[in-house]
Amino acid sequence: MSRTASTTAQDFVPFATAALDFHRALNLPGGPLVSTRPELDALHAHLVSLYELLDAHASRTGQLVPVEGDALRAARTRAWQAADHIHTAYHTAPRPDSGEVPEPEACRAALPEGAPELTVCQRHQRTARLVRRRTTPADLHAPFTGLVRH
Repeated sequence: MSRTASTTAQDFVPFATAALDFHRALNLPGGPLVSTRPELDALHAHLVSLYELLDAHASRTGQLVPVEGDALRAARTRAWQAADHIHTAYHTAPRPDSGEVPEPEACRAALPEGAPELTVCQRHQRTARLVRRRTTPADLHAPFTGLVRH
């Protein structure tokens, strides 16, 4: 099995990166002063996808090259932490219809604002189950998420 990656027609990660750069360049300079809920939802979906991609790479690579697998697992943990923060930001962003900021207890009580807003919570909870299987609570709260192997 080769460890080197070949560029194929299926390598879409550079396109995802370019799309994010394009979005930032076009939308942020003249956009709203605060992040909108739809944008936070899209960022959350992107981070969850990144988490799942890093998880797949960490699982495969860690079996062959433990040091590289450790680094990928640490990156996976950081991607989840970023998604968790985006989920929180989503629920603290003003509602588009009223401009009101929802109470934090609404999400904690499993009573979010309903569809389509509920999809961000469903995605977050689905991924949280995977995170709990792959990561310890200590890993999630440690200031450094990677092992140091020599």
